[in-house]
Amino acid sequence: MVRKIAFGVLWLGFIVYAFFLAPPEQPGTFELIKNLSSGQWQGVNPLVIALFNLMGIWPLIYSAVVFIDGRGQKIPAWLFAITSFAVGIFALLPYLALREPNNKFVGKKNALLKLLDSRVTGVVLTVATVILVAYGLRGGDWSSFVQQWQTNRFINVMSLDFCLLSLLFPALLGDDMARRSWNPQFFWLITLIPLFGPLIYLSVRPPLQEVDVESISKQPAAN
Repeated sequence: MVRKIAFGVLWLGFIVYAFFLAPPEQPGTFELIKNLSSGQWQGVNPLVIALFNLMGIWPLIYSAVVFIDGRGQKIPAWLFAITSFAVGIFALLPYLALREPNNKFVGKKNALLKLLDSRVTGVVLTVATVILVAYGLRGGDWSSFVQQWQTNRFINVMSLDFCLLSLLFPALLGDDMARRSWNPQFFWLITLIPLFGPLIYLSVRPPLQEVDVESISKQPAAN
């Protein structure tokens, strides 16, 4: 219950911050978002370009865990995961608050789960992330980015969204590791490496073992 309340309070707090306490919205924000989405990056700080695209990587990282975790939940995990592509942590925090601990996977993997469970998916996301981070760090203007962070609501909230996505991934990591019978001592190693820790995890984690529901139901009850 404490966990649910904490995530709920964090969700409400971030909403209040984003709409009432963050720097004001600046003219041209819609145009900036449109240009970032369509690849018209001329004149845009590479740090902003990299951050915006990384905000598309994070929902894929979470989807690789949430869709699997949702197999044992009463709430539709897919709805939160898909919505996170548009609003980031605003969609995932309610899921983290409402979900129940779930360290088992029962049933067969469909095509989507096989894709999300594949190490190839983790490797592809890792390579894309390395390219984006290198692009942002190599050509980015930090002084301009800091100024934008201090004065532009879109840049400010997007940056904090990125940070929260990095900090909250461990809330799902423990159960995902348990579903794969993976040594829990690696938990903190993955957790303490922002962004790349989860990516490395997706690239090396053992695949889920499919468990037939009928075989479980036929197992004799323990005396």
